[in-house]
Amino acid sequence: MLFMYGLPKNKSMLFIIYTTGRCNLKCRYCGGSFNPEIVPWKIKYSLSDLEHLIKDKDIVGFYGGEPLLNLELIKDFMDTFTASRYVIQTNGLLLHKLDRRILENLDTILVSVDGVEDLTDRFRGRGVYKKVLENVKKIRGEGFCGDIVARMTVTEESNIHRDVRHLLSLSLFDHIHWQISFVWADPWKNLWRWIKENYEPGLSRLFDDWLRKLGIGIVEGIAPFQGVLKRIIEGGPAPPCGSGSESFTILTDGRVTSCPIAVSEKWAHVGFIKEVSRERLEELKPQISEPCISCSYFGICGARCLYTHVERLWGEEGMKAVCECSKHLIDLVSENIEHIKDSASDGNLTLEDILYPDYNNTVEIIP
Repeated sequence: MLFMYGLPKNKSMLFIIYTTGRCNLKCRYCGGSFNPEIVPWKIKYSLSDLEHLIKDKDIVGFYGGEPLLNLELIKDFMDTFTASRYVIQTNGLLLHKLDRRILENLDTILVSVDGVEDLTDRFRGRGVYKKVLENVKKIRGEGFCGDIVARMTVTEESNIHRDVRHLLSLSLFDHIHWQISFVWADPWKNLWRWIKENYEPGLSRLFDDWLRKLGIGIVEGIAPFQGVLKRIIEGGPAPPCGSGSESFTILTDGRVTSCPIAVSEKWAHVGFIKEVSRERLEELKPQISEPCISCSYFGICGARCLYTHVERLWGEEGMKAVCECSKHLIDLVSENIEHIKDSASDGNLTLEDILYPDYNNTVEIIP
């Protein structure tokens, strides 16, 4: 298995570009817009300042706040750079404003939706679910044929089997991914009970469904299963999102950070765009320490998330809970490799048909 801390020479990088620190929602888990004194709501640098960092082979992801609140920057960026792939993470409320030129340049659109309507609206606001689905249908109708990913935030009120199956049933999304809200949410009332009685049984049922579909030639786009399988077979960076090794974030004030959610943490600060060289970024390695590097799961898990690994906001007990969820997912896939191969063969599929993603499209792999 190939495992990477740093970036091999001449490989593409992912640059996550904050277009604004402002958001048009105030979701219960993150609270909405960034403080403009920390992440300004307007860009404070010139795009020409990035020309020494971003190369044609690189991937660019637009992020925020809500990145579509600054459509002009996205247009200007696409006029200035010829990135190999463009990606955006959006809450979906402004997707209807994307013109054909931007849509044609986007390869992956990650849309925030948490599952069934009641759950999504409970955390994101009344009417959000319907508006998001309406906009996804609109861009599909306008000919967007790239990868649309439903990106769920999973909380104690989620039911992973119900919510993923619901999103798959809509036939709007190519892939479903989720992140368990271990960062901004207050400590859960019954975290371990939720893990043992809700999440793990639901995930196991979901995996069984996925295996059965492989046997009849259908690859359901459940990104954590596909992504873990790819890491088992091909390896990958640590953490899986590539933060601090093959992925770097450029904030609106021109700061470069190793992690897109670490906007004020000193450990993530790399420098300002005018003082950071491409060569330096290619040589950097993320700060991963124990207990992860001695763990038998590390080659696949890769410490899961750089931010939670360093910050450990919930203490050691919280870290154990994070690890339990990751290990259960990895075990489901790793202990069934032969079954996956047999099911794929029965469905006339190859492993290449199943592995995902093809490149670092900001899907973090380990929820």
